Amino acid sequence: MRVKGGSAPRRSKNRILKQARGFYGKRKNCWKTARQVVRRSKQQAYVGRKLRKRDNRSLWITRISAALRARGHSYSRFMGALAKSDIALDRKILADIAVRDPQAFDAVVAAVAG
Repeated sequence: MRVKGGSAPRRSKNRILKQARGFYGKRKNCWKTARQVVRRSKQQAYVGRKLRKRDNRSLWITRISAALRARGHSYSRFMGALAKSDIALDRKILADIAVRDPQAFDAVVAAVAG
């Protein structure tokens, strides 16, 4: 009689199959296919976490630039002046201020430009 390894292999397979829930067709319940697509989905999730940071920064820059264009300023000159001044606001905060509180953004622009 051979030894099949006990419950550890079944636990391992169940963990992978649980991660494959919601996948389409054979990918969710066939062990070999599920193992491949779960591995690929983990790789894509890893890359996606890096891309999300890049996309958010691009969104913040677009929002700041649009708010500055409406006030007659350019993004690059504003960011250069902001770096020279003693105002420590990053792009995320500036974009949030530009969208939610235009008066405060006007004050920041006046402080940097003035």
